[in-house]
Amino acid sequence: MDNVNRVAIVTGGGTGIGAATAVELGRQGVAVAVSGRRPGELERTAALIREAGGAAMAIPADMADLGAPRAIVDAVVAAWGRIDVIINNAATIKTGPFEEVTPAVFDTHVAVNVRGPYFLVQAALPWLRVSDAPAVVYVSSSSGSLFIPGQSIYGMTKAAIEYHTGSLAAELAPFGIRVNCVAPGPVDTPIHLSWAGDDVAGAYRRMSAELPLARMGTAEELGYWVAALAGPRAGWITGNVWHVDGGQVLPGAKSKISAD
Repeated sequence: MDNVNRVAIVTGGGTGIGAATAVELGRQGVAVAVSGRRPGELERTAALIREAGGAAMAIPADMADLGAPRAIVDAVVAAWGRIDVIINNAATIKTGPFEEVTPAVFDTHVAVNVRGPYFLVQAALPWLRVSDAPAVVYVSSSSGSLFIPGQSIYGMTKAAIEYHTGSLAAELAPFGIRVNCVAPGPVDTPIHLSWAGDDVAGAYRRMSAELPLARMGTAEELGYWVAALAGPRAGWITGNVWHVDGGQVLPGAKSKISAD
């Protein structure tokens, strides 16, 4: 672990897209620090990377905490002395009617989905500036492009990071820092358990039926594209939002997927 050539931070790295991205980066020889709120799941992801011969560390952190971005960066620099890649994947979602949204729910969405990622990149900026292949990838959602009932806050925060992708790409381009975004459609990950209730299979069937490709995505499919955009071979791509969504946002496609 003392001799690494490239280092990535993956937030929300314990499960789902974050874990799949971390494993894919590890497979490519990148040392990976996974952060998130559940230490056990983070350790499982890190163990998968180590078992395959890679370098990994787990950093328990809640992106809603003001001090989390700096603490994550400090831990990674202390361990490996560099940061080359930031994968801003951590997110929270609570669906429901607009009139039932509370200030606490609103603030949590903004803190985790927008403020945390914003200041994680800021904290890592001195290290990204001296990297020979720096990259930032945000994980958004098709909800940032669609207008889905019950997702007024979640969709708004995802639209915000898509805007930030282009803005930051323009500002950091003189330093060679690339910034891109992947916007998944419905993917089979644990985040759906927060709203699907007891009938997860039924919810998946409904969502799949409304997609042009007629199936849910997998975490591994998304992890592949997130890792690819972070890699040196994508070195002439910046400021883009990549929709990996089974065609969900195609003009004319059925796109009224909701948590009803």
